[in-house]
Amino acid sequence: MVNTIEVRNVNKIYGNVVKTQVLYDINLSFEKESFNSIIGQSGSGKSTLLNIIGTLDQPTNGEVIIDGVSTKEMNKNQLAELRGAKLGFIFQFHYLLPEFTALENVLMPMKVNKKPITKDVLARANELMNLVGLTDVKDNLANNMSGGQQQRVAIARALMNQPDIILADEPTGNLDSDTTEKVYELLREINRKFKTTFIIITHDRRIAEKADRIIEVKDGKVNVDIKK
Repeated sequence: MVNTIEVRNVNKIYGNVVKTQVLYDINLSFEKESFNSIIGQSGSGKSTLLNIIGTLDQPTNGEVIIDGVSTKEMNKNQLAELRGAKLGFIFQFHYLLPEFTALENVLMPMKVNKKPITKDVLARANELMNLVGLTDVKDNLANNMSGGQQQRVAIARALMNQPDIILADEPTGNLDSDTTEKVYELLREINRKFKTTFIIITHDRRIAEKADRIIEVKDGKVNVDIKK
């Protein structure tokens, strides 16, 4: 299989006077269309690693290569363009805009990137609402939805730009166990249907074990890397 992301010799140190090293010589590669989980205790460095993979943070040393292109020398605008073209993000908190409907929130990436809302774009947004099972409530304001529904809107929004890669940081951290199962089933369905590469941080080992690969980060290093 072809690698879509490579992390090469990545270190991360915070602070100038008092220095704290969070990541130590991380080397990882992720295959296209794979479904990966990253686990580890709070403070292990896993969220920092995901932010660096997503170019939201820069490594102190080392580099991240996405689809064969190094992000090391890219400026902020180039990184933003790369994220818009290649990456989708799902966070623990859905970050929906409460004054907009579910459908309008799904369309938000188009508005942020100043792209017109054409018939095709609207059709895609409606297709995604159907995919996540929210067609009946697409015109509800975000605040008038359950936590699970809001997170499913966030998933649809992450898919709006048709990203090759989805990075998810504790996407079910605020959900009950039944809703968590449903959300992960949805993510697997997206992985199969759209061939989207997933890298998911989770505290839930039951969920991690559903992935094709489990990476455990401990004290800023890769402690376990199991491919099924």
